[in-house]
Amino acid sequence: MILVDGLPSDQVDARDRGLAYGDGVFRTLKIEDGDPVWWTDHYARLAADCAALGLACPDEALLRGEVARVAADGAGVAKLVVTRGAGARGYAPPALPAVTRIVLGAPLPAHAAADAPVDVRARWCDLRLARQPRLAGIKHLNRLEQVLARAEWDDPAIFEGLLCDDTGAVISGVMSNLVLAKDGTLRTPDLAGCGVAGVARARLLRAAAATGLTLQVCRLTPDAILDADELMLCNSLIGVRRVAALGERSWAPAGWTPRLNGLLNDLD
Repeated sequence: MILVDGLPSDQVDARDRGLAYGDGVFRTLKIEDGDPVWWTDHYARLAADCAALGLACPDEALLRGEVARVAADGAGVAKLVVTRGAGARGYAPPALPAVTRIVLGAPLPAHAAADAPVDVRARWCDLRLARQPRLAGIKHLNRLEQVLARAEWDDPAIFEGLLCDDTGAVISGVMSNLVLAKDGTLRTPDLAGCGVAGVARARLLRAAAATGLTLQVCRLTPDAILDADELMLCNSLIGVRRVAALGERSWAPAGWTPRLNGLLNDLD
């Protein structure tokens, strides 16, 4: 099911600024037993991203009810999209914008299924992310960099591509955030210049602080990635996955992936 402003529909106004300019934000949630997983975290992040772009965030109860409607089958994925709505031609935002909200339900993809492999293969992407601190961390609708990066490979054995910014700092995967372990310390890339601050990453940061683990947010280089004791990917659909191979580099399990999955799911 797809709901547009609460009504069953698969169409939006051709003048919608989300379509014209990527002027909006979105979240992707896992649905289990008809309920959105980590709902409080996702709504808080959606509200923060809306505020960063000057969008009116839809009411939480309203959105929660619409998620329940598209999740009627019990399990899968819900995607929430909020755009600045329809407007006249030109970049200037409407004086009185009326946001468009879209809630879309879909089956859980095979790569996010409970029986999907925990160990995955990754590659380096050639595309470099542009730094724009004003948009850093926000899950905005302009995902063209990710589209181009994902188009770089069609080998089904490759689960994810890793992205650097134009300075050579490692930022993220195409669809995931990164965490590495080295000498008992966890590290995740600094997203002050670009990248998406995902909910799974935020939960790991919170869980680490609550349990006394060291999870540093810092600039990471490709050499630091290759020197890691364990390299992991995370997002809201897959949880934490271990990178078993990245190009010619391979890793044996170091025990961090199940530990972080436990922290991710046990957090209140």
